[in-house]
Amino acid sequence: MLKKALSFYTRYFAVWVVLCGAGAYLWPGPVAALSPGMNWFFALTMFGIGVVLEVEDFRRIASNPVIVFIGSAAQFSIMPLGAYAVSRAFGLEPEFAVGLVLTGSAPGAMASNVMSYIARADTAYSVSLTAVSTLLCPLLTPGLTYVLAGSMLKVPFWKMVLDVLCTVIVPLFAGFGVRHYFKEKVERILPVFPAISVTFIIFICSLVIALNRGNLGRVTGVVIAAAVLLNVYGLAGGYGVGRLFRMGSARRRTLAIEIGMQNAGLGTKLAIAHFGKEKGPLVAVPAAIFVFVCIITASLLAALWQRRASASAVGE
Repeated sequence: MLKKALSFYTRYFAVWVVLCGAGAYLWPGPVAALSPGMNWFFALTMFGIGVVLEVEDFRRIASNPVIVFIGSAAQFSIMPLGAYAVSRAFGLEPEFAVGLVLTGSAPGAMASNVMSYIARADTAYSVSLTAVSTLLCPLLTPGLTYVLAGSMLKVPFWKMVLDVLCTVIVPLFAGFGVRHYFKEKVERILPVFPAISVTFIIFICSLVIALNRGNLGRVTGVVIAAAVLLNVYGLAGGYGVGRLFRMGSARRRTLAIEIGMQNAGLGTKLAIAHFGKEKGPLVAVPAAIFVFVCIITASLLAALWQRRASASAVGE
């Protein structure tokens, strides 16, 4: 019963993001008061993700490194460059432009693995891509943001590198170590850990809304449109890369979802932590918007592809 409840909670976390975001807007005080603990919250998120990973996930990467390299290269080129181009095309304010680039430079989201599973895509490939992009993000996320957005706003490169190492890589491997050395005990409560990660992602999005309650009037339709365009561009770009390299339909779907969905929670956390009390919450806004957008579009695509896969199976 508990396992089903946790599975339901994890699968439909887009609904909880919306509901909790509305609550944070109406009652921002209690949520904003928790902001000093955000580093710990995000570290716990990555710990939960690390517990889900297994040795086999990394063996899978080593057994077929070419397709992982293709996916990772696409991840850290299509989205960062697309975010820069979209921010310029829409003439976004510096804070929003940097936030969009930071979002585009983030690694793949763990939610993409769930979406790939629902879409009948190559879930193992999705897990491999998420793992590799997460391991690469301590240098690439701050580095790409610095190169592409450093002229718009001062980007604290080395502080961001250290922050990502401490709040992403260390807890990720701590979780992985717990799973590896206490496998039997951990597997009994395994569904709890994705739920923990989802809970803190929901909190991070709610925190952005709570901190920006007074600034939400500046979030125009242009900012929302920019986030939507970036997401659609990432989905189409990922699928196009899969087609270019003649991958099967399952892997094309995986690339579309993996590249179209970003770990915007990380972008939000870095924005709030490193761009000051005044600008930080504004820089975080595009990342928070992107969470809503990418969950909705990926859910719709996954449902569509799932129906097509089921129809094909019936036809056979």
